[in-house]
Amino acid sequence: MKKLFLMIAALLMTVTASAQFQAGKGYIGSSLTGLDLRYNGADDLNLGVEAKAGYLFQDNWMMLGMASFEHNGSDAVADHFTVGAGLRYYIIQNGLYLGANAKFTHANHNYNDLMPGVEVGYAFFINRSVTIEPAVYYDQSFKNSDYSTIGLKIGIGIYLFDD
Repeated sequence: MKKLFLMIAALLMTVTASAQFQAGKGYIGSSLTGLDLRYNGADDLNLGVEAKAGYLFQDNWMMLGMASFEHNGSDAVADHFTVGAGLRYYIIQNGLYLGANAKFTHANHNYNDLMPGVEVGYAFFINRSVTIEPAVYYDQSFKNSDYSTIGLKIGIGIYLFDD
């Protein structure tokens, strides 16, 4: 009886997850970055926040716009302001996704950089529309390789439904 209940619960979760990434839905989210969960050759203590907005223009495909602010203890580039755009593809209907983006970073009134990046993450649904989204990411700096970054971020996303 216990196995039957678990199998039915797993089936229901699979069915409900498949409806989450349909075209025409909006998305808003935020992430906590930094907290020394990333590495590059130039920074000390790091703390950052990121906001995102997106739209599923086709099943499993999302366009994203993003903005972020980071502060670290480095004297060279203490505060980073970043804006960017990207795409996210949900590989399988349980929430695993791949992302690609391009970001423009401005720091300390004298440093600008265009940084393409990739990420792999998971949208873990805690209810019908709210997710917890851990992701591993890499941003490549073309201006200075010390600013190329690999890291982990933890976010919350809200999938907006039109029904």
